[in-house]
Amino acid sequence: MKIQSDHASLLIKLLTLNFLLVFSTSQDFDFFYFVQQWPGSYCDTKQSCCYPITGKPASDFGIHGLWPNRNDGSYPSNCDSNNPFDASKISDLKSEMQLEWPTLSCPSNDGLTFWSHEWDKHGTCSESVLDQHDYFATTLSLKSQINLLHALESAGIEPNGEKYSLRSIKSAIKGASGLTPWIQCNNDSSGNSQLYQIYLCVNSSASGFIECPVFPNGHCDSSIEFPSF
Repeated sequence: MKIQSDHASLLIKLLTLNFLLVFSTSQDFDFFYFVQQWPGSYCDTKQSCCYPITGKPASDFGIHGLWPNRNDGSYPSNCDSNNPFDASKISDLKSEMQLEWPTLSCPSNDGLTFWSHEWDKHGTCSESVLDQHDYFATTLSLKSQINLLHALESAGIEPNGEKYSLRSIKSAIKGASGLTPWIQCNNDSSGNSQLYQIYLCVNSSASGFIECPVFPNGHCDSSIEFPSF
């Protein structure tokens, strides 16, 4: 009887430890980065790009991802290998995702590889608040709440290959959204700094935008290109 009792006690301890490990991993973040990328800057590099099989995306910012992050600047990743991406769970979102979350990687594809990567690396770390369908549906909803391109164009900042001050870009976005963005730049094929990605922050329940507790590392020139697409 004692052996059975010891085995039962050990099993309970192991199950409890496993639960705590899963719970602590899934809860291990303080906010989200909501990241959108400018397709013209993705394509206008030495790496170049490929349009998805559905055709050239709209000349608009596209979603890159919704990324759990910590207040110290670190972030969890690949949190649950037992819950891989399942395209059937987002079948009702696929057409909207092809418009708002298009892939530009080569060779041309339908976006499933891109979305799978985003879920497996980032989405699995948000399971405490978002299941797989909610993760993508919530991200789509966030994009609809703030129109970055309209905010920039309303301030006279247009994707025409001209250079604009980094300060004016940030000011235009903050003026339209009330939020301080973080701007990520990359270099075009000639080595010029250009507007690549815009980061905004979302609270840990993914229910609304917040001021970013911390920004990533990186550098943009004081004047950057906004390439056409």
